[in-house]
Amino acid sequence: MKVSIITIAYNSAETIEDTIKSIITQDYSNIEYIIIDGGSTDKTLSIVDKFKDSITTIISEPDKGIYDAMNKGVQNATGDIVGILNSDDIYANKKVVTHIVKAIGNKDSIYADLVYVDRDNTDKITRYWKSGKYRKGIFKKGWMPPHPTFFIRKSCYDQYGTYNLRLKSAADYELMLRMLHKHNISVTYLQEVITKMRVGGQSNVTLLNRLNANKEDRLAWVINDLKPGPLTLIMKPIRKISQFFKKGEKNG
Repeated sequence: MKVSIITIAYNSAETIEDTIKSIITQDYSNIEYIIIDGGSTDKTLSIVDKFKDSITTIISEPDKGIYDAMNKGVQNATGDIVGILNSDDIYANKKVVTHIVKAIGNKDSIYADLVYVDRDNTDKITRYWKSGKYRKGIFKKGWMPPHPTFFIRKSCYDQYGTYNLRLKSAADYELMLRMLHKHNISVTYLQEVITKMRVGGQSNVTLLNRLNANKEDRLAWVINDLKPGPLTLIMKPIRKISQFFKKGEKNG
């Protein structure tokens, strides 16, 4: 099985080398690695250039934001399944892709667990996102899988579309809602930590950002002609609270 992994970058000189190394050192041999850069003005591209022999495709040009860049990556992907690892995230170990390929079987998609880590010390876990098994209707309870652990067959993108650019911060949520809840693509859960995400996400930094994120979450349902439950949009951020109390758990 050919696996396409897409990294989105913009002025990511501080972190992108870690991201690249975590992908090119995977023990799975059939990886197509795509980097989509938004026209960085720092040293990002010079760092990428050091590893160009291990990168399948490098595109650097202005874009309309992170989800536009993701769509470019998907359009250039030729793998059977596609995963996205942004330029400040890393895979937890060298066997991640091997485990994904083994676990996905004949399913359309797969997701796993994620830990948030200190920006400077990626061994220091601050939050633990234990996803749990998917059940039909669980999105209405505020559930979603961690997008950086989500791998999906390229054929599903071809059939049901890519990231919706109407959304500025929740297009990943909308895509997974559309794929899993609306179109019922098949999915499996790999119960292990595969991704380390550096802290610093924008959607929860301030109350205003959280309110804006809530509006986008609602729009994700509206544009799919779906109706959330009465507590869906309240439960979505509340479910994250438990992540702070699971930070001591071990992988898998």
